[in-house]
Amino acid sequence: MIGYIKGKVVEIGADYIILENNDIGYKLNASSNTISHMQLDEEKKVFTKMIVRDDDISLCGFHSKDEEEMFNLLTSVSKIGTKVGMSILSFATPAELSRYIATNDTAALSKAPGVGKKTAQRIVLELKDKIKKIAFEDDGEVISPVETQVSNDEDGAVEALMQLGYSKAEAQEAVLYVKQPGMELEDIIKKSLEYIMKTSMKF
Repeated sequence: MIGYIKGKVVEIGADYIILENNDIGYKLNASSNTISHMQLDEEKKVFTKMIVRDDDISLCGFHSKDEEEMFNLLTSVSKIGTKVGMSILSFATPAELSRYIATNDTAALSKAPGVGKKTAQRIVLELKDKIKKIAFEDDGEVISPVETQVSNDEDGAVEALMQLGYSKAEAQEAVLYVKQPGMELEDIIKKSLEYIMKTSMKF
C-alpha cells in the first residue's frame, strides 16, 4: 500500500497528474480540486490510494487527507466507483460535501457529474451517520460534525412516520425525497405519506 508520494509535478492533465520520484513517474488519477493545487516543477506530497481491479491497477492522488477520506466514504456507497467518486470530489470540497450529506441536501449533491437524485439519496442514507463523526477542514476552518447536523423537523418526521407503522428505512427514504428548504414538520410528514402511498415502496 502506498500512503503518499513526494516528488516533482512533471505533468498535469485534465484528470491526472504525473509525480516524479527517484526517476519514476507516477500517474495519479485526480480530481479537479487536487489538480488546482498543483503547479509544474513544484515539489508536492500527494496522498494516494491504489485501486485494484481484474483488468487494471491504478493510483488515485489527493492533495489532502480530508479529500482521501471523503473519497473512501463516497466509494463505500453502493454503485459509486472510482470515476464517480472523483467526479463528486471535482464538484465540491470535502467540507461542502459533508454539509450536503449531513443536511440532506440531495438537490446540491445531484448536481455533481454522474450523480442523479436516486444516487444522491443513497449517498445521504449510507453516509449521514458516518459523516457526523468526522470534522473536515474548509479553507483552514474546521467544520465540526455539530455544525452540520440535520434539522429536528426531519428527525421528527421520520419518528412520526415510524409511529404510523412504517420502517425507519422507509420513513428516511420518503423524508429525504420530499424534503425541501423551508418546509415545516407537518408538510414534511404529509408529503412523505403521499410519496409512500404513491410509490408503494417495499423494504
